[in-house]
Amino acid sequence: MSCYCSYLRRKQRFYFEKSVRLTLCKRKSGFRPKLDWTFVQRFCSIQKVLFPSWSSQSVLMFGTLLVVTLTEQLIIYQVGVLPSQFYNVLAEKDYSSFRSLVAKAMVLILLNSTMKSVDQYICNQMYVSWRKTLTESLHTSYFQGRVYYTLNVLREDIDNPDQRISQDAERLCKQMSTMASRLIISPFTLTYYTYHCFYSTGWIGPVSIFGYFVMGTIANKILMSPIVSTLFEQEKLEGDFRFKHMQIRVNAESAAFYRAGKVEHTRTNRRLQALLETQKNLINKELWLYIGVNTFDYVGGFLSYVVISIPIFTGIYDDLTPGELSALISKNAFVCIYLINGFTQLIDLSTTLSDVAGYTHRIGELREVMDDILHKQCDYDPASGESYDFDSDFNIHAGPVDTAFILDHLSYKSPYSDQLLVEDLSLKISQGTHLLVVGNTGTGKTSLLRVLNRLWEAHSGEKLPNK
Repeated sequence: MSCYCSYLRRKQRFYFEKSVRLTLCKRKSGFRPKLDWTFVQRFCSIQKVLFPSWSSQSVLMFGTLLVVTLTEQLIIYQVGVLPSQFYNVLAEKDYSSFRSLVAKAMVLILLNSTMKSVDQYICNQMYVSWRKTLTESLHTSYFQGRVYYTLNVLREDIDNPDQRISQDAERLCKQMSTMASRLIISPFTLTYYTYHCFYSTGWIGPVSIFGYFVMGTIANKILMSPIVSTLFEQEKLEGDFRFKHMQIRVNAESAAFYRAGKVEHTRTNRRLQALLETQKNLINKELWLYIGVNTFDYVGGFLSYVVISIPIFTGIYDDLTPGELSALISKNAFVCIYLINGFTQLIDLSTTLSDVAGYTHRIGELREVMDDILHKQCDYDPASGESYDFDSDFNIHAGPVDTAFILDHLSYKSPYSDQLLVEDLSLKISQGTHLLVVGNTGTGKTSLLRVLNRLWEAHSGEKLPNK
């Protein structure tokens, strides 16, 4: 029992020292994820994974989505100008034309509903495909060599790699799939409706709408910047809270033996409070972003009527009959409102973009750390899937046929301590020989196995020639 208590104390001290070093490391780095050039680089690197070639499945689905959304926009335009045609028909009391318009409206509405459904279906398929591609790419690096061990045990500069792979990658793909259709169609719709708006209202209409969009973009950029770093921190605390519960589940029997329920209760609640405080902070910051987005939406609706009123009050349409003027106002209102709506949708995406930025930083940081670990590992064997680091200051050599390995003047220590566990160890192990390693708790018996398997690097040692 005393040995087990000693083991628990050493384990507690190990994780405490690791958490302190991690906190100090993050404070020194001062890294705050945001919408900057780093985000652009990480986002582009992820896109290279999702779109590996022009003939990939993702590119084909993306092209199909573009065709579907273009067709959908053409149908939406035809549906949008129908009210103006109804104004003319009803003003002239043309019953036969009215029936034709009703039939045309029903067909267009059915086509529009079908295109919207196909649009959503393709986006969902892209989400599943992207998640598969991105997660498998992360798995390839994660399980290569001993990366998974280094990330979870030795590296202190990245939190919750399991959460980044299983949850953050899924959320990133989901958010990007919801943005995809609106982003790819925006250049076409904005160009098309800008032309029609200029044709209907002159240059003042498009200039007013574009100026309003620029002001809204700047305002939302200012409001969105602090959200990214807070979201990043929230996801980290979510992972810590989940990991704490996982620790309790795995060590439930040990905790019950030592009646540690109250202690674990306090520690778990402490992590919960930290998470909830960050969530409240995020909600408070998002409030101002939501106010800006909603204000932009509603003011945009009034702006469309202001733009339409300019040619009317200047007398450009004085020669039209009331019925023709009503039809023209309906058509111009649709064009202006839809142009504003196109810009409004881009502004609305700012909330989604903040989420995408947070998840992009977390996944991008994970990929960079894994690449750094893989870069330090050499002699990777793709056949066996194992890689070993032979760049340390000691070497394990195969001797004669009956020799398993040879160590010469090997010294090693824990990665989290400067105190040597074993110093100047020379050892020759023959095949088939039984060796018992004994010693007090904490003297480095298990650590020797870690060094032999190259999980830990040696502090010093002399390389021997191969025999």
